[in-house]
Amino acid sequence: MAEDLVLVTKDSGVTTVTLNRPDALNALSGALRQALAETFLTLRDDDETQVIILTGAGRAFTVGLDLKELGGETPSTRSANGGSVDLGAAMTDLGKPVIGAINGFAITGGFEIALMCDFMIASEHARFADTHARVGVVPGWGLSQRLPRLIGINRAKELSLTGNFLDADTACRWGLVNRVVSAEDLLPTCQQLARDIVSTEPVTRGEVLRIMNAGWESTLAEGLSIERAATRAHDKSQNPAEQVASRRQQIQDRGRSQND
Repeated sequence: MAEDLVLVTKDSGVTTVTLNRPDALNALSGALRQALAETFLTLRDDDETQVIILTGAGRAFTVGLDLKELGGETPSTRSANGGSVDLGAAMTDLGKPVIGAINGFAITGGFEIALMCDFMIASEHARFADTHARVGVVPGWGLSQRLPRLIGINRAKELSLTGNFLDADTACRWGLVNRVVSAEDLLPTCQQLARDIVSTEPVTRGEVLRIMNAGWESTLAEGLSIERAATRAHDKSQNPAEQVASRRQQIQDRGRSQND
């Protein structure tokens, strides 16, 4: 059933979203793309969800678009109206942090989805590849712009023009993923990071995420202007002295508990 294509579990503000076509290496059929887009659209307005972990079932994160379906070898699974929710927009308009738990292959469209995450933690089995040039498709979900900004234009050109695979350790050295952990530690590591995020002040966290994303797409001067405006607005509406003192005490308490 379509609803089984994406698994959703919730735990204390942390929602884990799992692509669930393991036999097809989580290839993005029309139905899976639509189910994933609708999932993110729902989670955007879900008060129970503060942080999202995105991962895949089985050996792959996702190997990208389902080429058999696109080529007509298997029946189309797109909805009758072709799907009304854009996956890229659904992911990037969330306003909530998304941690990519990259468990295996992240190829082409799957690589693009990984790049939409706010940051990535990789299993030792993770492999990345951009094969757009090999299959005759131009990127459409932002890979050509996001990848160079993360790892540098020369490295991005090497990956995209050759179609070669990038292993997890090299991806970490290049700054694509934050760290590499064992397969069994992948979800626990991401869950702990998600809980750390949940422990921060929600309104401030959301504003920091917003201005970082806005600045990343701007010049440094524009980004600094965005930050100054956000700071002034936030100080007036959300940060009276007693709230700052309360948060400072919470930080101190958290530091003591981590040292115990």
